[in-house]
Amino acid sequence: MACRIRLNKELEKLRSESPENISVEVIDENIFHWRAIIQGPKDTPYENGRFVVDIKFPSEYPFRAPSVHFLTRIYHPNINLKGEICLDILRDKWSSALTVRTLLLSICSLLDEPNPDDPLMAEVANLMRTNKNRYITAAREWTKLYASE
Repeated sequence: MACRIRLNKELEKLRSESPENISVEVIDENIFHWRAIIQGPKDTPYENGRFVVDIKFPSEYPFRAPSVHFLTRIYHPNINLKGEICLDILRDKWSSALTVRTLLLSICSLLDEPNPDDPLMAEVANLMRTNKNRYITAAREWTKLYASE
């Protein structure tokens, strides 16, 4: 019950004070299943992209992290082809003090500043380190191909 109350409060706050590049919706009127739309950050290869992120909350939320993955394909060293995200707050750094807003802003930061030192996609991370221009070109192509509105 406390989980539902917390999720409803977070949803209301996100809808009323949403960052301009993020929107959220509840799926099938199930407060435990959300979909977020993240607009690619400016001045990144993801700019002008529209990325759909699926969020499923456990009944133990906020004491356990939600399950989060990209539904939109993305060329990124920290996001694999299944949409899984390598982000510490989704693993061992989750805290009940964190909110969905914090989580979504962290994902935006990851789009803005990928971390090739902690990759899920070693090949993408290697290209980012060794030939940044080719990485940027590939990421832009994927954004245009899979995340165009």
